[in-house]
Amino acid sequence: MSATGSTSPLGVICGAGEFPLAVARAARSAGRDVFLLGIEGFVDGELAGWPHARVRLGRIGALLAALRGANVRDLVIVGGLTRPAFRDLRLDFGALRLVPAFLDALRGGDDRLLSRVARFFEREGFRVLGAHEAAPGLLAPAGAIARRAPVAATLRDAEFAARLVAATGPFDAGQAAVVCDGHVWAIEAAEGTDAMLARVAELRASGRIRRRPPSGLLYKAPKPGQDRRVDLPALGPRTVEAARRAGLAAIAWEAGGALVLDREAMARAADAAGISLFGRAA
Repeated sequence: MSATGSTSPLGVICGAGEFPLAVARAARSAGRDVFLLGIEGFVDGELAGWPHARVRLGRIGALLAALRGANVRDLVIVGGLTRPAFRDLRLDFGALRLVPAFLDALRGGDDRLLSRVARFFEREGFRVLGAHEAAPGLLAPAGAIARRAPVAATLRDAEFAARLVAATGPFDAGQAAVVCDGHVWAIEAAEGTDAMLARVAELRASGRIRRRPPSGLLYKAPKPGQDRRVDLPALGPRTVEAARRAGLAAIAWEAGGALVLDREAMARAADAAGISLFGRAA
């Protein structure tokens, strides 16, 4: 029996990025069978070698049939998905009854939408788990994980950024911000963390940010009251590279409130860039 107490396969609904396969590998290492369901147009991992199926967004009947056919009872939703426009969906018969609920869910931010997706699967008889429950080793730790220790000013910025992200959370905005000495450089919205960091790099290049690099801190944390089973903040080596290009000095996160992909590779990249990495206790 697996750590989650079930002998049925773990279903992983796979969006973009490396985290879906990281969750799958962790679950398999813990002795759990895994069934992957890739969302066409988003999943970019190689599913060959795994029991899997692929479906398009909007093909709800096909999606449910695939999960039930694989005897899935526990489900994880992980990976990036771009919010669809209703007109772009090719709904199958199984989705038609959900049109009013889907339109209502689209009227808010990502947490509103994803929490309603989770409740839909629960109504269909599945147990929705967080990626951190299926793969607890991916949960971001407290304390420093790179050689460069955060200085006092960096720790103050982390506290400031945590208050900032908590303040914007009720508006269902993003889960990240970039600050420096109590000055807000960027707040994440619909563009995502990588695009926000690219914007900070552009602000430096244009002279709008005049502090010389390395300076500034990226902070990531869940929104207050967020359903942590879906869309936990995620960090990895790509985050470090984007922070390096933006000239930042530090990356911090809420300990236990984010997922970290390939912690050792992330620490090596941070050491090479002279960036401090640390988890802040909530």
